[in-house]
This record gives sequence, structure tokens and C-alpha cells, in this order.
Amino acid sequence: MLYHLEDIAPFEISRGFTARFIHTETMTIAFVDVEAGADLPQHAHMNEQVTNLLEGEFEFNLGGEVMLLRPGQSVVIPSNVPHSGRAITFCRLLDVFSPVREDFKSGQVAYAKK
Repeated sequence: MLYHLEDIAPFEISRGFTARFIHTETMTIAFVDVEAGADLPQHAHMNEQVTNLLEGEFEFNLGGEVMLLRPGQSVVIPSNVPHSGRAITFCRLLDVFSPVREDFKSGQVAYAKK
């Protein structure tokens, strides 16, 4: 199946974090634009996640370990590990989740801070 990102409706997952999702049978892919200074509250989920920074600088907290991500870097987030983040500059992220993020499909994101 072919997707064009501009045809996918954006969804605010948290203040300043806007994503466009592609869901398959086994994973969710999120293309995320993040406003400079936006914070993602600490949260955890049963899904494994890989966060890939495509553009900008992003401070990431994984289970208490704080790291500064730059373009081309990725973080693997195991299931149920608390994590949070803050955009230092405008950022573009590519997140991959397995299994599918059912809360993103339904629009019921538990950690959304609006």
C-alpha cells in the first residue's frame, strides 16, 4: 500500500507533538513534528519503540538516563520503560512501535497533555 504523508491527517499526541501514523498488522509508524521547547511527559507503554531523530536536537530521558539526540541517532525503548523528552529545537522524529499502538489508532492517548 502506498501512503503520502500529506494525505494523512495530523494528530496531536501531546502539546507541541503532532504525528501522522501508518498502522500495519504488527507495527505503528509515527512521523512526528515537534515544536521547539515542547515537552513530552514521562510515560511508559507495553509497546517496544525505536525513536529516530531526523532533524533538530532532542533531549531524551530513558529510564532516568538523559541523552541529547542529534540527527541520525536512534534510541531503542524496551516495553514498559518510563521515558520522556524535550525538543531543544524544532525536531522531526520517526517512531516505530511494535505491536500496533491501539491508543493512537483510537485517538485515546493516555499521556496527552493539552
